[in-house]
Amino acid sequence: MTRTGEGAEAGALLLGVRHHGPGSARAVRAALDAVLPDAVLVEGPPEADPLVGLAADEGMRPPVALLAHVVDEPGRSAFWPLAEFSPEWVAIRWAVGRGVPVRFIDLPAAHSLARTDEPTGSEESGETPAGEEAVRVDPLAVLAETAGYDDPERWWEDVVEHRATGGDVLAPFEALGDAMEALRETYGDGGHDRDLVREAYMRLQTRAAVREFGAGRVAVVCGAWHVPALRRRATVAADRALLKGLPKVKAEMTWVPWTHRRLSRASGYGAGIASPGWYGHLFSAPDRPVERWMTKVAGLLRDEDRLVSSAHVIEAVRLADTLAAMRGRPLAGLTETTDAVRAVMCEGSDVPLALVHDKLVVGDVLGEVPESAPAVPLQRDLTRSQRRLRLKPEALDRELELDLRKETDAARSTLLHRLRLLGVGWGEPARSRGSTGTFRETWRLRWEPELSVRVAEAGVWGTTVLGAATSKASADAVGTVALADVTGLAERCLLAELPDALPVVMRVLGDRAALDADVGHLAQALPALVRSLRYGDVRGTDTAALGEVALGLAERVFVGLPGACAGLGTDAALEMRGHVDAVHQAVGLLGEFGAGGAGSSGGAVPGAGPGGVPDVRSRWWSVLRLLAQRDAVAGVVRGRSVRLLLDSGELADEEAARLMGLALSRGSEPAEGAAWIEGFVGGGSGGGMLLVHDQRLLGLVDAWLSGVSDDAFVDVLPLLRRTFSAYEQGVRRTLGELVRRGPATAGPPVTGLGIPGFAGDLDAERADAVVPTVRLLLGLTGASAGPVEAGTHLAGADADLAGAAM
Repeated sequence: MTRTGEGAEAGALLLGVRHHGPGSARAVRAALDAVLPDAVLVEGPPEADPLVGLAADEGMRPPVALLAHVVDEPGRSAFWPLAEFSPEWVAIRWAVGRGVPVRFIDLPAAHSLARTDEPTGSEESGETPAGEEAVRVDPLAVLAETAGYDDPERWWEDVVEHRATGGDVLAPFEALGDAMEALRETYGDGGHDRDLVREAYMRLQTRAAVREFGAGRVAVVCGAWHVPALRRRATVAADRALLKGLPKVKAEMTWVPWTHRRLSRASGYGAGIASPGWYGHLFSAPDRPVERWMTKVAGLLRDEDRLVSSAHVIEAVRLADTLAAMRGRPLAGLTETTDAVRAVMCEGSDVPLALVHDKLVVGDVLGEVPESAPAVPLQRDLTRSQRRLRLKPEALDRELELDLRKETDAARSTLLHRLRLLGVGWGEPARSRGSTGTFRETWRLRWEPELSVRVAEAGVWGTTVLGAATSKASADAVGTVALADVTGLAERCLLAELPDALPVVMRVLGDRAALDADVGHLAQALPALVRSLRYGDVRGTDTAALGEVALGLAERVFVGLPGACAGLGTDAALEMRGHVDAVHQAVGLLGEFGAGGAGSSGGAVPGAGPGGVPDVRSRWWSVLRLLAQRDAVAGVVRGRSVRLLLDSGELADEEAARLMGLALSRGSEPAEGAAWIEGFVGGGSGGGMLLVHDQRLLGLVDAWLSGVSDDAFVDVLPLLRRTFSAYEQGVRRTLGELVRRGPATAGPPVTGLGIPGFAGDLDAERADAVVPTVRLLLGLTGASAGPVEAGTHLAGADADLAGAAM
């Protein structure tokens, strides 16, 4: 057995391990088989002692984790992850399978969760702390560097994973314990008092077990860093003094599923390993691990339609073995197998290699926990719903297409929306690639271990998903101040089918709407409210009350919008343009429901005129006309109003051109003209194609821009660039081609406007006008070129420059 020193804990077999190390796991199993202890002590929270028997349950499949959380504050939690190749898991399974008592001896979670000076959830994950920061993170790095390795993982593989089996099964633990003792003599405890407290508690528990079972009959499985502390002579009084007065909370503990990805270093957990999938393979492969690994890789690449044959596998194995021999390694490790896969199976490309790393080296294995594991009532109800709806939690990203006309899909949608309302982000809505009808929904699902904590937190709202979501929505409504947030909550209640919460939300919505006089707030609130009508219609929900509020809100927007759009600064005008767009879209949807019914009963929206809501739309057209013609209204809003009227067929093309001509006349401020253009053809509204196909409008813009003074041009250029840079490249180039040709010198002008179209050929004189500026930009001040030559060679550049400037 390992050397234990002269302390009261003498007589215990100390098995220092690397957390999540497959070599340590095999060594622990061999040591336990050889010694056959009467009790096994494991580094972990003692609150888990009643749960240890579940490790033998057929429904328990690692990776799993012990989850502890504060009863009154479930969000304050910590995890202790365990994989199939974790030495602690191997020790637990060995003991439970033979009826040997298992006890956890680390500091209780009740104490560690009570600490507020350090974050929870990482140190409890099985980290092996040490003295200085670099050593605390990975003490093996110091040992690897001492041995002449620049990679701790490669050193660990050579010394432990590739170590030949047989001989003294306790020798590796003795050697690793001596190495850690030398490290602690050099680095000390690093001033981290938490390690001292934890180790004092471990010593007390070890002493008690030795007294109970006898010397030589107790095996302790712990992080190798703690072995020197357990060997050290220390009195019971000294250890108890370190533990005296520790803060304490009431904590509960259970098993939860874990993932290989969450075992990786990238997940942020201190005891993470870079390649859990590779380590799992090393632990489970009975023989020829390299050959079996290459076969796995070949299978994955074939599934991705890559041509990988048996000859590729054989050649990759040979190359990996050759690289190991050249590098002086006992066996090929992950570095050699990766290099061989890249060269042979991936043809030197890192793209398929990244897939191998993601799917195999790290992996997306999700563990399972039996139903008999303790859980909050909300978790049990969620589990029942998942099984009833055949929605199994998975660690992989999964896209789920739902047809709300089908009962099962509608129920799945309802469950996912309720969970989102509770803050359990198992699924996130995504854009549907097929139909855009309201009966279609697309979700991206991915179950993360942390969601178990979110479920525990949400358990304070109720014992079922429906009850908890209803309580949470009602409480959120009462505590919400912003009107738009209340309407958004109403929409979420409809999506989640919470009929008991909706009356509360509607009452708060009515109160907030009556008190809020800000047109911007009302405009922000209206779209969500109208979408609620739309979803209510799809889901068969009676939304007559929502229709009344929506119409009242729309009327208040109509009345207040013209005044709110006057005297605005640049940023405020852009924000108001967004509100106008949102209201326009909402009125369109509101009109559909007014004509066909606002709720499941099919009745008309209250307040609609004869024939449905055409009155609402007519009111909106009149508001837009007023905005389009008032000089006091911000230019970007005026331009946007004209565009909306034009697209809706409520404004003739000639009238739109007339209004543009007025806005861009010489009597108007250039900045206001640029803002008008931004509103009319800016953003992703298809304004570029409008200018391409209607040369009258493009001619107006061109004539206005040509007449802007040099000083004013500098001021309006940023706005114009923002407007036209949003167009697709092909649209910009087409516009540049038209502008480069210049106005047509022959032919009748456009009817009623006196604006000619654009010439069919390049205007060399017009193109040459930009030559000095282009030469200055290119730094060609010392060269010369004739005007015709410049016009010819710069023809393509002019189009690009004109498009870029626009």
